[in-house]
Amino acid sequence: MTHSMRLQPSPFELIRSGKKTIELRLFDEKRKRLGIGDTIVFTNTESGETVEAEILELSVFESFEALYKELPLSECGYTEKDIASASPDDMDAYYPKEMQEEFGVVGIKIALR
Repeated sequence: MTHSMRLQPSPFELIRSGKKTIELRLFDEKRKRLGIGDTIVFTNTESGETVEAEILELSVFESFEALYKELPLSECGYTEKDIASASPDDMDAYYPKEMQEEFGVVGIKIALR
């Protein structure tokens, strides 16, 4: 099965370069359809460029706080420069706390195709 996800230019480039191998999302109805071996087509929201990745693993958590304690943040888009200041609150800009509490969150381990 193939899924589509849009990304801002910075995380898109990190995925395209292979530096980001875990995509963080709300575990809403759309993400509950994801499966191991499925394909995700990531689209850069500015350029329209795409890159394909295979889903290797799905790690579901009740919150980004729990996810940040378990998953390697260096694979989630943080660099050596900003990993020390990484906070689950960073994800509030994308997903309100109420939605995080309602659906939970997922770390999607991927490999480029």
